[in-house]
Amino acid sequence: MKRPIKKIAVIGSGIMGSGIACHFANIGVEVLLLDIIPRELNDVEKAKGLTLENKFVRNRIVNDSLNASLKSKPSPIYNIKFAERISTGNLEDDLHKIKEVDWIIEVVVERLDIKQQVFEKIEKYRKPGTLITSNTSGIPIKFMNEGRSADFQQHFAVTHFFNPPRYLKLFEVVPGPDCKQEVVDFLMMYGEKFLGKTSVLAKDTPAFIGNRVGIFGIMSLFHQVKELGLTIEEVDKLTGPVIGRPKSATFRTVDVVGLDTLVHVANGIYENCPNDEAHQLFKLPEFIDTMMKNKWLGSKTKQGFYKMVTENGQRNILSLDLNTLEYRPNKKANFATLELTKTIDHVIDRFKVLVKGKDKAGEFYRKNFAAMFGYVQNRIPEISDELYRLDDAMKAGFGWEHGPFEIWDAIGVEAGIELMKAENLPVAKWITEMLESGNKSFYNVKEGAKYYYSIPSKKQEKIPGQDSFIILNNIREAKTIWSNPGASIQHLGDGVLNIEFQSKMNTLGGEVLQAINKGIDLAETEYDAVILGNQGSNFSVGANLGMVFMMAVEQEYDELNYSVKYFQDTVMRLRYSSCPTIIAPHGFTFGGACEMSMHADKVIAAAETYIGLVEFGVGIIPGGAGSKEMALRASEGVLKDDVKLNKLRDYFINVAMAKVATSAYEAYDLGFFKEYKDIVVVNRDRQIATAKRHAIQLLEDGYTQPIPKKALVYGQQALGMFLVGTDSLEKGHYASEHDKKIANKLGYVMAGGNLSEPTYVSEQYLLDLEREAFMSLCSERKTLERIEHMLKTGKPLRN
Repeated sequence: MKRPIKKIAVIGSGIMGSGIACHFANIGVEVLLLDIIPRELNDVEKAKGLTLENKFVRNRIVNDSLNASLKSKPSPIYNIKFAERISTGNLEDDLHKIKEVDWIIEVVVERLDIKQQVFEKIEKYRKPGTLITSNTSGIPIKFMNEGRSADFQQHFAVTHFFNPPRYLKLFEVVPGPDCKQEVVDFLMMYGEKFLGKTSVLAKDTPAFIGNRVGIFGIMSLFHQVKELGLTIEEVDKLTGPVIGRPKSATFRTVDVVGLDTLVHVANGIYENCPNDEAHQLFKLPEFIDTMMKNKWLGSKTKQGFYKMVTENGQRNILSLDLNTLEYRPNKKANFATLELTKTIDHVIDRFKVLVKGKDKAGEFYRKNFAAMFGYVQNRIPEISDELYRLDDAMKAGFGWEHGPFEIWDAIGVEAGIELMKAENLPVAKWITEMLESGNKSFYNVKEGAKYYYSIPSKKQEKIPGQDSFIILNNIREAKTIWSNPGASIQHLGDGVLNIEFQSKMNTLGGEVLQAINKGIDLAETEYDAVILGNQGSNFSVGANLGMVFMMAVEQEYDELNYSVKYFQDTVMRLRYSSCPTIIAPHGFTFGGACEMSMHADKVIAAAETYIGLVEFGVGIIPGGAGSKEMALRASEGVLKDDVKLNKLRDYFINVAMAKVATSAYEAYDLGFFKEYKDIVVVNRDRQIATAKRHAIQLLEDGYTQPIPKKALVYGQQALGMFLVGTDSLEKGHYASEHDKKIANKLGYVMAGGNLSEPTYVSEQYLLDLEREAFMSLCSERKTLERIEHMLKTGKPLRN
């Protein structure tokens, strides 16, 4: 079904409506955002003498909502310029414009009567064949499209985004009873390919998949917390990163989302799922009722399970004692079982250890996982016919690293059954049949593809939609041709190699650099092209700062100089090797990882790439060819000297302020990516496959080893500009004496030294200046204090 989406209409401009509008603008779609007109004037409008007929007044609700969304943090938009793709209007004056759109998305208040009124108005102007979807989180479709035309019903479905739409990947598609299969297929494809989502096909059941399972998990914890005598800090410690969940874990997440939101969904499940075996679990505990009455809803009311207070100028976080319902100082949570997992890098390998714990943590995990396994087994086929969709929904909607069936596999299916039996939870018939049929796990990986246990066929079937992805977890064992403890090299086929960082936080130490050089050696001799790509939480946090600190403290300056030179040389090989080099950054791409990105032949960046040269935060300048590269990029192009100097100044400020792009699109503006060669992909799962395709294209186009470049540097002219700037910042108390020293070192490098006139210099000339400045700063006490503070606290020190 070919259905290009050029323009959409979003009806309802609240938090979700504006967020959805922004995300479609992010991917280049024109958006019409509409909302109701105000019933009365506000004070500002009265003061201006405006009337309710004034267009400014009539569009106030939609404009205020969109502006509030654009100002919110984190930003819903990749680049503020993209907001120009959104036009606004109101439902009385502008609804007729929907006849020009390809897709209408309803995002009004969760009331059936209001939705039905909106759909009735939409039908007056909607052209036949236009997609029409609702973002409802649970109102049955059969009620929403009641009385609508056949064409409306054939093109109607629920497309449920999770908040915030830009960041959460879950996109639940729930077809209406008469929805055409081609419409369902299109929505599933569009969500994944264009919106960058994990599209999950769900049934029209209360709360669909994500919220049904996710809210069960939270409600289960609400009831367990008092039963096990745990504090909220202890539960958040047990349900956070240690098991592959977000840092906000459970109670902090509820505070962020809003207790009222959670209660609304839980009440909906309680009222609409009377036959759910866990029905009573969705009934709110007393402490939740009290919090609702007290309006302790979380961040929006300044207090929830946690409360921020300021005492004697210091901000402290208080925690709610669930027994007394009074706030008390935060208590640090410690468990012996968690200590046993500190040496286990991969989350998936921790679950077997956690459920064997002999302390309160072990008891918690046994009860918690038993309850979750018992619940999800019974949701099939009620909410989905395929078990992998439940895992996909929890990973994409709630930020779990592993879904419930993946966790069950990690513990062992039979071991999970024993946990359930200990809690007197019956085992579903299909689980028993699965084991009897010889299938001992829910998933298997075969020939680079992931398979799941299909209940109807009683055998493992391939999960559909994998052909457009390269999933490293599925191919690593079979395709690795070389490895060391910090990295591995896989052959992706067609002569394309992938170098995968596997160090802690993907830091760039000696082992990773060795792998990059080995990969390029292999591509230049036996293979054809190299990709630097991984599928960790973040691409890389940069160079191994601990190693730099140890060598500097022990004054092993020759060894440090060699290490910095080795890093520079490795980065330069990415630019000047005889094979194409592609880099695929995503998430945090800091320092040395940013430097590598700027030197590869092509960048295939995930839209959610947060990239920057952040070295100033630890008292040094970019020393892995980053300072050199910013000077070189400022000098490129046929531009007048004053324009190039302004560009050089802007790049200097970006580095000196350690600016980080908040999306890959913002990285173009900061000079880290180049629009003529670097591209952005919205779905990270497609990134390495896209990189491989571009590597092959470079080879087919006749890739030739690049010729070394020359940079035009301005010497004293640029240096004077930098020194005046840093001097005024220090005098205005915007920069410390040490800040000024670091900035002046950077300025010296980017100016090309103390040259008397503009001069063309080699990249190696600038690299030598950069390394010399880096080395001199590493001998400064205040720089070492900054590095040590960052290593200990994870936060920058200003001294």
